[in-house]
Amino acid sequence: QAQLVESGGGTVQTGGSLRLSCKYTSTSTRRCMGWFRQAPGQEREPVAAVNTVGGSTYYHDSLRGRFTISLDKPNNTMFLQMNSLKPEDTATYYCAADPKMCGGTAWYRPADVDVWGQGTQVTVSS
Repeated sequence: QAQLVESGGGTVQTGGSLRLSCKYTSTSTRRCMGWFRQAPGQEREPVAAVNTVGGSTYYHDSLRGRFTISLDKPNNTMFLQMNSLKPEDTATYYCAADPKMCGGTAWYRPADVDVWGQGTQVTVSS
């Protein structure tokens, strides 16, 4: 059964860094994996995605340069390195897998995503 398990969230001061991890089963990758986030009262929005076959990466325009997505295939783990964090980055971050996220409809419509993790909270204090 497809399964995604996030870890690495926590509280950090403005300007700090965090690295989120998403452990996945080999059957859950769906050729594209990524991260979404959702702040209280806000819609879920895309953060980053990576094509697990070709390696192409996708980023929300406002996060490019601060966030980096990567894969450790031998260990079935995806990472999201977040630097220069701001209070507006505070949200629950969700690991996700669906081929439509990489350049497809699921990037803009989270309801189309096939597989979700349980989420990990990131809080950036000012």
